[in-house]
Amino acid sequence: MLSINDNKLLTNTGPGTTMGNLLRQYWIPAFLAEELPHPDCPPVRVKLLGEELIGFRNTNGEVGLVDEFCPHRKVSLFYGRNEDCGLRCAYHGWKFDTAGNCVDLPSEPAESKFKEKVKIKSYPCEERGGVIWTYMGPAESKPELPEQEWMLVSDSQRHLSKKVQECNFFQALEGGIDSSHVSILHSGSVGALGVSQKSNSTALLAKDTAPRFEVVDTDYGLLIGARREADEDNFYWRITQFLMPWYTMIPPFGGAPRGGHAWVPIDDENCWVWSWSWTPDRDLTEEEVAQMKTGAGIHPSLIPGTFRTKANKENDFLIDREMQRRGESFAGIFGVGMEDHAVQVSAGAIVDRSQEKLGTSDTAIIKARQCLLKAVKILEEGKRLPALDPSTHRIRSASVLLPKGVPFQEGAKEALQLAEKDFEAV
Repeated sequence: MLSINDNKLLTNTGPGTTMGNLLRQYWIPAFLAEELPHPDCPPVRVKLLGEELIGFRNTNGEVGLVDEFCPHRKVSLFYGRNEDCGLRCAYHGWKFDTAGNCVDLPSEPAESKFKEKVKIKSYPCEERGGVIWTYMGPAESKPELPEQEWMLVSDSQRHLSKKVQECNFFQALEGGIDSSHVSILHSGSVGALGVSQKSNSTALLAKDTAPRFEVVDTDYGLLIGARREADEDNFYWRITQFLMPWYTMIPPFGGAPRGGHAWVPIDDENCWVWSWSWTPDRDLTEEEVAQMKTGAGIHPSLIPGTFRTKANKENDFLIDREMQRRGESFAGIFGVGMEDHAVQVSAGAIVDRSQEKLGTSDTAIIKARQCLLKAVKILEEGKRLPALDPSTHRIRSASVLLPKGVPFQEGAKEALQLAEKDFEAV
């Protein structure tokens, strides 16, 4: 269990909160690049860490992220005109550039210098890997962009998605590092991840539903090994990472594309779930992408024009009791990602962790909580936080058979590292 005070510290992420200050030290995925597809395209709303913001791509192709509300009469700039290197408020025409400077004030006399005193909140943005990233922390602390493998491969090797999930970010993240539930919740659905018929991953997961966990502290967060009995001589290890402050990686299944997530707070009771699938050494096939778009795997099926899922808490995630009875889905919910989504949201917007009863299979979750709480103290002491160095992101998850007695972090060392030659290739 977690104390009520620590639970509040962990889950409150708005401006001025302790965890909010920590998360703002990292680059944040804000938009799919396709949401702002060309210069002077319509502006887009986004809410991050409790802040209501507007993104726009100016005439020169530069992306700005600014306060949604015009400082004049506080109307939304969503209705503004994106033109001539600035976003112009539809009410009185006040115009702002990507840095938040007021560059035109048509409602004031021509000789007025008032616009020089007007500025709105703005955050720097950069693009990488099909994502527009923003940094919401102190300018003097801004790190370099992360360098995860999916960000560095070509567009044809990568598929991205995002959705809204109606619970606190850490509640969702905990599911991403919980390898034990894969043998239960996903027992009928992991095939939707594109698992090869020749892979014995599913059989190994079903054989041992009570994995033993080993967790190692690292310079990026946590290395998590879930050990299952494979045969007389070997263990089956599913090894993943918790990469500060909100990334998780999915151990690969056979020759299927690799996968991962970011769990980013919208506010304290909702989060953005980013998902990515990629292949390190080839293009994704049309069949693989088509499968991803069905919603069967980690990527969602969305209500058109939104980031809300078609299956949602209002319709009980379209639960099908017959599908559940037949074992096609242990929960009777279509899609690996939606199975996770449903059970995580079912616990409420913010779980009261002081009421939990945790077991040995929750070791990684306990360590992840400690990792974030420890990072808060590191920040307060003015020391360097984990995972700010881009090189720490050059890692892979792994699923491997290892002889009994071999430490997983040693036996799987090559599989867990993005080799320098691979990094140069991408």
